Amino acid sequence: MRKQERALETVRLLEEEYPIAKCSLDYDDAWKLLVSVRLAAQCTDARVNQITPVLFDRFPGIAALAAADVDEIEEIVHPCGLGKSKARDIKACMTMLHEEYHDRVPDEMNELLKLPGVGRKSANLILGDVFGKPAMVTDTHCIRLCNRIGIVNNIKEPAKVEKEMWKLIPPEKGNDLCHRFVLHGRDVCTARTKPHCDRCVLETICQKNGVKS
Repeated sequence: MRKQERALETVRLLEEEYPIAKCSLDYDDAWKLLVSVRLAAQCTDARVNQITPVLFDRFPGIAALAAADVDEIEEIVHPCGLGKSKARDIKACMTMLHEEYHDRVPDEMNELLKLPGVGRKSANLILGDVFGKPAMVTDTHCIRLCNRIGIVNNIKEPAKVEKEMWKLIPPEKGNDLCHRFVLHGRDVCTARTKPHCDRCVLETICQKNGVKS
């Protein structure tokens, strides 16, 4: 099976298995998703969703977070881990949004990447989920599954996986596919236990099961 065929069949099968594909971080505004995805580094989305309501209640806007004391932010976000660096990035990001973007989150990749603490994964998430633009969020689930399935071979760097996916996945399908990878990676094609291949909808096309390219 060629990579293109495997990639398109992966899209089809996961669409059937997970009809609803959305971000598991709770948010109702673009700037809140920026904060949440920064907090989600090395932390579960469930934990982030417990912390952000407290943070946003205390600092209910971009300007409020920009003006906040870093120590106050850190005190709230500490349970998410890496509290100092995350608090520092959040304040710096909100300050830039407030001072240079007039409290508006930009909708272009290059502009998003200028924001402190925002990398390609975060920028793609904003572009896809908030602005409905083509996006490829290459998080750990996406990278692991793409390698196991055989969409990419022995590529672990997020930017390189993203580049390969753009060649194989229809642009309008990329964002939802990455959300479906998260759902499938948490429940079936797991990282910390043996993958549950016996109940995997991708079993018949997966390279890990001997289906060669």
